[in-house]
Amino acid sequence: MTSPAVDSSDATAAKPDPVAEPAAAKPKPRLGSLRALWPFVRRHSGLFAAWLVALAVASAATLSLPMAVRQIIDQGFSSGTNVDQAFLSLFGVAVVLALASATRFYFVSLLGEKVVADLRQKLYGHLIGLGAGFHDRTRSGELVSRLSADSELLRNVVSTSMSVALRSSVTVVGGLVLLFVTSPRLASFALIGIPAAVLPIVLGSRRLGKISRASQDRVADANSLASETLGAVRTVQSHAREPYERERFGGAVATAVDTARKRIRAQAFVTASAITLVFGAIVLMLWTGAHDVISGDMSKGTLAQFVVYALIVGGSVGALAEVWNDLQRSAGGMGRITELLQETPDIVAPAHPRSLPSPLRGDIRFDNVVFHYPSRPDLPALDGFDLQIEPGETVALVGPSGAGKSTVFSMLLRFHDAQSGNIRIDGMDLRELDPAELRERIALVPQQPTIFATSAAENIRYGRLDATDAELQAAAESAEADDFIRELPEGFASELGERGARLSGGQQQRIVIARALLKDAPILLLDEATSALDAQSERAVQQALERLMEGRTTLVIAHRLSTVLKADRIVVMDRGRIVAQGTHAELIAQDGLYAELARLQFID
Repeated sequence: MTSPAVDSSDATAAKPDPVAEPAAAKPKPRLGSLRALWPFVRRHSGLFAAWLVALAVASAATLSLPMAVRQIIDQGFSSGTNVDQAFLSLFGVAVVLALASATRFYFVSLLGEKVVADLRQKLYGHLIGLGAGFHDRTRSGELVSRLSADSELLRNVVSTSMSVALRSSVTVVGGLVLLFVTSPRLASFALIGIPAAVLPIVLGSRRLGKISRASQDRVADANSLASETLGAVRTVQSHAREPYERERFGGAVATAVDTARKRIRAQAFVTASAITLVFGAIVLMLWTGAHDVISGDMSKGTLAQFVVYALIVGGSVGALAEVWNDLQRSAGGMGRITELLQETPDIVAPAHPRSLPSPLRGDIRFDNVVFHYPSRPDLPALDGFDLQIEPGETVALVGPSGAGKSTVFSMLLRFHDAQSGNIRIDGMDLRELDPAELRERIALVPQQPTIFATSAAENIRYGRLDATDAELQAAAESAEADDFIRELPEGFASELGERGARLSGGQQQRIVIARALLKDAPILLLDEATSALDAQSERAVQQALERLMEGRTTLVIAHRLSTVLKADRIVVMDRGRIVAQGTHAELIAQDGLYAELARLQFID
């Protein structure tokens, strides 16, 4: 049977495999993509400023440590008179460093949490606002991966990498200045070591960025596979395909690990090269300084101060090398998120939308509508489609799979816009309306019910969020759902489980019908919900549907003879066109496509 949104054939065509996209089509990550984080950081300027102050104090304390060491060696050890004061000064510097570091960690970690929370909210809100075309061609598991794994990388950027990078940069610059103040001759050797350490970072960054993006893509592939399989776990188990799915997921994970191994290898090489070159320069400086002490050109305390500064500078350069690698990975994650944020909805509200009349009569007109799905531009889903539905009329759509029945629903909900022709409700073109207002006036009951992993009450209230408990219970009674809900352990407060796992198929359908009743929309789209139910469940659901259809303009994708017979008019579709209209008896008498479908589908 067709789905409520698109025909099964259309749905297949609308979902090309993202894995099949050429790798060259994906942009290479650039550190510049991390600039997109700045607006989120700027929202929390107070935290950002507090972090900078704490970082400045911590860096100043770090750069003061070598001076305290020099004082201990030159004054404390030499004369012995000021040794207590020297060690007290050293301890004081250490206390300031500890408090400033703890404060810096607190502010920057909290800043990271808030920035990523804002980013996730914006991305999620953007994703659920994108059109049907985007979601048809994109795997939901990949989107979840970007919301989770990629966002986690960016949390590390703000709370760790950014802090380490700025702290290390300040320390390197301050340390170099103080190295020249301590001993200009020895410090000149640093001008050899620092550029040499930066060289492998720059040379390896482009390759590392490319590998990092590939690594994150493979993780997204594995997440997408897991999401799809867990969503269909009953199908997997009913076919005894657990070993097969374990093998498939194991292969996806192995591919992700292999790609990550390449990234780790490149990252390790860059880090090792940078640290080796930096500390090579430090050893050279120490060797020269030792000879200066022996010759009496430098005091022991001065050499010790220089050594500590050199170690601080060398350690900071090594930290910058590691941070650079992390930033490359994070740039890939931000690049992927930015791609999503740059996606634009296919359907948007006009600048000055018209308002539908209240009350809405429910007069529907399709005028010569032509529509092609983007994935199949040469095959029309609707081709010169003309249909007029009077207010309060019930029209049944019948036809073979792929005839365009569910596309009619999608067009009326404005999930897509026609390439030519127009659709009107009460004389208003849908393109002149705000899609959100339009959809508030239409209730949809799909063949496959959507049940959220929350309580029965919240599932029904999804139809109208401001409904009172009395209105909610009245809708449940009209939908024949009140009795079984009250038998649940906590009644209307009972959790229904993921996809309504704690309910039978008929019970799930009645929850969805109660939701539609509560919405009380003047137009009803019904992808008949009884086709897969047993006789007892069908009878209960059918009674609920009859109450729902009263006084509403109703379009039904018909799967049962009972629905066809109760319709005011039957519209027979084939290949996106209307080939016949009339009552059941009239269409049977014509002995055309409807008669053939009736013999195969409706009549036993």
